[in-house]
Amino acid sequence: MARRNSPQSTTRNLPSSGIAVAHIDGGARGNPGEAGFGVYLKDPAGREHSICGYLGIKTNNYAEYAALLAALRYSLRRKFNRLKVYSDSELLVRQVKGDYRVKNESLKSLHAEALRLISRLREFEIEHVPREKNREADRLVNLAIDSRKQADQEKEPG
Repeated sequence: MARRNSPQSTTRNLPSSGIAVAHIDGGARGNPGEAGFGVYLKDPAGREHSICGYLGIKTNNYAEYAALLAALRYSLRRKFNRLKVYSDSELLVRQVKGDYRVKNESLKSLHAEALRLISRLREFEIEHVPREKNREADRLVNLAIDSRKQADQEKEPG
């Protein structure tokens, strides 16, 4: 994958307090296949929030971006202006940081929307974590797909 320098960094150093922390995941059973996203978020006061949504037939990468967008929208609506995101999608993390270009046409608009929402935050950081450190978000993905749950789904990206 090609590397590029981002003119504006989307990863910033965050102080240790007042930060919302989100674990995000997206998945598809088949690629493309039935897809969903999950977001497990702790707000700055330590309260836990769970968001998940069924996406229909989508790719895994689409679902990963749907999770990021849901976390960003949720945070902005609740005025959590400092957000740290953990994702087990190395591709998504590197694309958001600007290390990788977004080549897939269907992901370009999702990536652009993510960067637009990130720019509205006071502070933002995104970090790759191993899948085993992202279990709650993964559980929410499976819940969304299994139940085709859409009630908690944030506006579908794209």
